[in-house]
Amino acid sequence: MLTSQGKNQATLILIKPDGLKKSLTGNILTRLSETKLEIVGAKMVRVQRELAEEHYKHLKDKPFFEELIKYIQGELHGRRKVMALVYWGEDAIAKCRALAGATNPEEAEPTSIRGAYGRITTKGLYENVIHVSSTPEEAEREIKLWFKPDEIIVDLYPKKKIIIKEKEESIWA
Repeated sequence: MLTSQGKNQATLILIKPDGLKKSLTGNILTRLSETKLEIVGAKMVRVQRELAEEHYKHLKDKPFFEELIKYIQGELHGRRKVMALVYWGEDAIAKCRALAGATNPEEAEPTSIRGAYGRITTKGLYENVIHVSSTPEEAEREIKLWFKPDEIIVDLYPKKKIIIKEKEESIWA
């Protein structure tokens, strides 16, 4: 397992629907490249409600939970997608969170990603364009939620092989 070497760790980064709608992907990735971390997983995801609820389950009792689910699913921006990335390397969480800035865009440093591109809606929802895992435990839970082991190019966590028969999947016609 690579996570036990030194202070190497992984973190989940989500470029949220508002970041995608505002064409900020390039700007955000450029800023994140300052960390000198390695991208070990990346994909576009159409966020299903089940995934959104599981990702934000720690906030399910909050009055803004339903708006948050709609936000991450892209319902508020007409962009029903999120870019999910796994960054890996020394102190990945601290480095990425420092660049992302405070969760509340108005409290974030103006030079941070959220400070530069985030906003608070009139309903009080933080549209902060990016998610970064806050702890190694949260990162592991979130990465396992958003990615399958074979979608990440390093072995972050223990895995096992299983055989699935009669699995339905889409193929190109």
